[in-house]
Amino acid sequence: MGKMDEPIIVVKRDILFGTGTGHDLTFQGMETKPEKIEIIEKRMAESYKIMRRGDAEEDPEYKQPIPYAVLRKGTQFFTYKRLGGGGESRLHGKISLGVGGHMNQVGGASHFKKVFLDNLTRELNEELEIRDTGKLEFRTIGLINDDAAEVGRVHVGILVVIDLPVSAKIAVHEKEKLEGKWMNMDELADPGIYERLESWSAFALDALKGQSLLKDRHS
Repeated sequence: MGKMDEPIIVVKRDILFGTGTGHDLTFQGMETKPEKIEIIEKRMAESYKIMRRGDAEEDPEYKQPIPYAVLRKGTQFFTYKRLGGGGESRLHGKISLGVGGHMNQVGGASHFKKVFLDNLTRELNEELEIRDTGKLEFRTIGLINDDAAEVGRVHVGILVVIDLPVSAKIAVHEKEKLEGKWMNMDELADPGIYERLESWSAFALDALKGQSLLKDRHS
């Protein structure tokens, strides 16, 4: 089966955001307000369906929920650059902060949170070798929507942060497709790097910077 024939999870855009209702939560960029995230995730959990990936990629009436995990170790973030050896061609050469991918229905899992975590765990294991971490803890900090970009119009990101111990080691599996590197906030915010970030990664970085500033003000 080709990747475009893969059955993936989608949600109708109008249902997800409540378009045309008194509770329209459509946004551009990042949404970090917990009460809005809770409503959108509830709609996602109650209304998702399965669609052929090739059809979903061409139909902006549907959004494909994507787990998008940022791996952080102290002040360092794991980044990777998509090379020409594979993956989404529209993102080649871009730098990403997030690891994730399309979601599939998980056999025997009826609870959306388990479906989400099983898919995210699978994506992490497929793309990376992560060692010496102990149990991984996932923390959702926001949702990402970028209707201004071709890729973003048919996807919605669930932004998760995974804080790793200092002992953690990470390597990419497919070195012909991905190039991994640890970078700190200052390096990522440098204009020469920032302008090369995927749009979702730029949104995620801005959200993480905002959290850091808020933490500093209250420390």
